[in-house]
Amino acid sequence: MIKHVMSAASLMICLSFFFTACKKDINDQSLTGVQSENAVAENSLLKRAHVTQASPLIIYTNADCYNVYNGGYGSAIATAPGQGSDAFYLMTDRGSNVNGPVSDSKTFILPSFSPQIALFKIIGDSAVKQSRDNLKRWARKSSYRLPNPGGASSSGETAYDLNGNLLAADPNGLDAEGLVAMKDGSFWVSDEYGPHIVHFNSTGVTLGRISPFDNGSGGRQIPAVFALRRANRGMEGLTLTKNGGYLVGMMQSPLDNPKSVARSTRTVRILFFNLATGKTKQFLYQMESKDNVISDILAIGNKEFLVLERDGNFPLVGQFTSSFKKVYRINVTGATDVSDSTNSAKGALYSDKTIEELADDLASVGIIPVRKFLALDIIAAAPDYAHDKAEGITLTDEGVLAVSNDDDFGIIDGASGGTYIPKYLPFYDPQQVVDRGEIYFLKLK
Repeated sequence: MIKHVMSAASLMICLSFFFTACKKDINDQSLTGVQSENAVAENSLLKRAHVTQASPLIIYTNADCYNVYNGGYGSAIATAPGQGSDAFYLMTDRGSNVNGPVSDSKTFILPSFSPQIALFKIIGDSAVKQSRDNLKRWARKSSYRLPNPGGASSSGETAYDLNGNLLAADPNGLDAEGLVAMKDGSFWVSDEYGPHIVHFNSTGVTLGRISPFDNGSGGRQIPAVFALRRANRGMEGLTLTKNGGYLVGMMQSPLDNPKSVARSTRTVRILFFNLATGKTKQFLYQMESKDNVISDILAIGNKEFLVLERDGNFPLVGQFTSSFKKVYRINVTGATDVSDSTNSAKGALYSDKTIEELADDLASVGIIPVRKFLALDIIAAAPDYAHDKAEGITLTDEGVLAVSNDDDFGIIDGASGGTYIPKYLPFYDPQQVVDRGEIYFLKLK
């Protein structure tokens, strides 16, 4: 097998011809476009419209001179308590990866990479990284990225490195997606593997873990039915109610409950977890399309939330319907709590059917989903928005909505398994502009 790690000579050749032979990327140019119509308020963030993450490090370059960037910040965003309205925490997911050499496998570009939380400050037209912490099991032990092993928490993925070597599964692995920044400096993070909800201190060291499995700190668990999450479609969003009483997590997609029906329903579960008692509640949200996913949830009260719902399409210039990225305001008041008092593997049954088997016909069994109202169409509000993965939302103290994107470390799958190419943004065709993390500042309706 041909090694993908470059020799010193190859690296020198690549660097020598970087500006002439290699394709230009976003590090060589600025994102330009139509100013957002929302950038008219007096608030300084709204005036900026959007900022770009400044000078992400190149963490790997392959023989084709294609770079992997760090980068990757934007799977979640949170305001930074006590740091001012221009400071945000941004989080990566499990790291740069592409489809692997065999079915249901992933190739990890840098297997040593651990999910990271970084503090960014808005300086001019850039988001500038101030500090960074790797998520870790304990001090100086960073190991939190590879898929969980076979069994109850398995993601169904086999991990390889770029040389085709099999990587050992990690029972503590996290694919970090949801983020809550606490006033005491600690963080709560939800993930797509378990799903797990993990508490970290201010330097990224694990304080406790909660999951649907018998491994939670202090015996705390979330309902068993959440173990039926679709592979890599776990707890995408996480927030804290304004009174601090509940962590609220939202699944990215319907559960595989059973797998045969999961692709035909629009119904997604929302979990309330009482931090003091460990007791839970469940509510249902119905997406606009079964092809959409949920990317984040943000508390704006104790019962009212913002939800980021999107498709996987790239926006195209002047084509507002080419991509779906919308924020909805929801309220759980009056919605049915669908908790299962027996905590069975399939959850509560209605007419001998699981919630997912009801095929969105909730009314026939007396279930009321959460109420939802459109709060923002991101594509209509920001005509220059170019990203496929709008993944994080947060509100500043001034009520400005900040939207982050996952740039996938600037890469996508190559022509064959275990290879990658740059993640170019179709919005800028025929220019070859590599995706990069940005924060858009928008005004809600």
